[in-house]
Formats: sequence, C-alpha cells, structure tokens
Amino acid sequence: MKSVARYDGLADWYEKFVHSEEVVTVALASLEGMVGRGPGQCLDVGCGTGIAFATLARHDWTVVGIDVSADQLAVAQDRAQAVGASLVHADATELPFPDGTFDAVVSLLTHTDFDDLSAVVREAVRVLAPGGRFVYVGVHPCFVGPMVERRVDGPHLLHPGYRRSGWWADAAGPIRSQVGVNHIPLAQLINALLNSGLALEQLEEPGDDGYPILLALRARGPGAADSDLPTPEEDRT
Repeated sequence: MKSVARYDGLADWYEKFVHSEEVVTVALASLEGMVGRGPGQCLDVGCGTGIAFATLARHDWTVVGIDVSADQLAVAQDRAQAVGASLVHADATELPFPDGTFDAVVSLLTHTDFDDLSAVVREAVRVLAPGGRFVYVGVHPCFVGPMVERRVDGPHLLHPGYRRSGWWADAAGPIRSQVGVNHIPLAQLINALLNSGLALEQLEEPGDDGYPILLALRARGPGAADSDLPTPEEDRT
C-alpha cells in the first residue's frame, strides 16, 4: 500500500516550524554521532525538506534523499544543491534502488508518519550494503505521543492509550493536529528493526529533558562477518 503524501500543501509552513524547534538541533547532533563518517552512499528516508543533508555531507557521505511528498522535495531543492545531494520522489515502502546500493541508510523524525514501519525498514535493509549502517532518530514512543500531555508548568501527564498502536486523527500539537500521528509502542518499533535482520548496536535517549523527547538507535545490516565491522571508536574517526 502506497503512503499518503500528508505534507503536500504544508511544506512551507513545516519548514518554518521545524527550524524553530530546539529538538531538531538535538536530533541532528544525535544523527551525526550515530552515523559516523563516510565516505559512501547514504540514503535519507523520508528526507522531508532536507534538514539532515548538511550534517551528512559534512561527514563525507554522498546523500540521496527520498520522500513521498513532492512539496517537501521542492523545499529541499536548495539544500540538496548546496551539498550535491540527489532527490527522489518515491514511497519508502517501494524504494526504486537495487539491492545493496547504500553504505548507510538514515531516517529522522519519521516513524510517526509511516503507514507501515515494518515495510519501510524491510526496504531500507534491502537497499543496504552487507553490514551497512542504519540510523534512526525519532520521537520517544513512551514520552511523546497522543496519550502524553507534555506541560511546561508542571509534571507531564500520561493518559490511557499507550498500547493502542495505529493512527490517531485527533492528536494534539501543531503538526499532528494537521497530519495525524501513527503511534507505535516502543517494543513494536524495536521489533520492526530486529525482525528485518538488523543487529541493534546502540540505543540512546538524547537531550537533557527528564522525560526524553527523542530516541536514537544505530544498527548494522545483515551479511557482513563480525571481523569486517569496525569498532565504534574506529567508525567515528
């Protein structure tokens, strides 16, 4: 089933909104630490307006961004040109690339927008070279979601519904009230990776907030011998 381009018609507004959010800065810093250095081909799945392009290019990755929203890609054009990235209008569940094309696959703040996360991850693994890097940074399923009321003037409130996976059309918030949110509990999110053959290497909860806003993870694709994989220290040099 093809994904719906929910951000068509909202791309210019989203571009302004997302860059006013401090959490995006934290997410990009986490992505940078997780993905390490290239060189190589890196696919940015659900690239949106291209907010990760400069970070990836700075670490010697040759970037390809894909998104189902043509409007988002139009906004991303300037960022792509600035770093020599390629843009592809495509569904993340039907990637138009041969098996093993990319040395790394990354995605940023997307899992709540995908209709079928497991299908997206399976496609990411298919186009990932043996032993390639997979990095995801997104909102924390336990502390950010339609059942969580995050308050600035008191303790956050957890309402019933954490285990109710699927689309919530009545979610609060500037973005989610317009495009909805596909809530995925933590175990379901992690299992989508493990069931695809990825080997989880690192899990972090970036930022200083007492109730984390973000979850970041790094995994390795199947197919490479353990002796072929660098240690984390080697990988980040």
